[in-house]
Amino acid sequence: MELFFTNSLDIITGWDTCTIYLFLFASAIMENLFPPIPGDTITVFGAFLVGMGRLDFLIVLAVTTLGSSLGFLILFYIGAFLEREFFIHTDIKFFSARSIIAAEKWFARYGYYVVAINRFLPGVRSVISIAAGVSGLNGIKVFLLSTFSAVFWNFLWIYSGYTLGNNWEFVQNKIALFVRNYNITAMIILVLTCIIYFIIKKGFKKK
Repeated sequence: MELFFTNSLDIITGWDTCTIYLFLFASAIMENLFPPIPGDTITVFGAFLVGMGRLDFLIVLAVTTLGSSLGFLILFYIGAFLEREFFIHTDIKFFSARSIIAAEKWFARYGYYVVAINRFLPGVRSVISIAAGVSGLNGIKVFLLSTFSAVFWNFLWIYSGYTLGNNWEFVQNKIALFVRNYNITAMIILVLTCIIYFIIKKGFKKK
């Protein structure tokens, strides 16, 4: 799937500006609905076009963020509509019973904070959105927090791509490695942040 999208990027550069914006918006939605689709890769590609002067930074940030939030919200309401038993009994590949139960435990312990950091959890974002719906969380709060998470995450991606600008041809051949390393780095930062948070929280409880 990664190779398919990478090889398709040359075609995308021939599209008009409006079509590219729509594509970025749609890919951000689909990346949530169908986890194997590498939506972040497409977002970074849009950022390179910003660096090349083809697209506007704020518009790319807006369309990818809105797409991410809508995709998250769609799965949220699917989870709320189908309810817990459906996912536990059907055990769908990318929304397995095991992953849903694990996400439920996260929500039971951390509540809405899980939604706020969902973009920094590659591979389980879609499960989190389904589990949020299953858990009966407030739709408005979920939308606002998922938007906050998407804004921050997409800004990092777009700015990273923007700074590389005209080096796209070089990075294009390394995009899979770039995505993997970026996700690993994001996870390390997230884990360290959580560790520091719990150490500080534990320290306050002792006082």
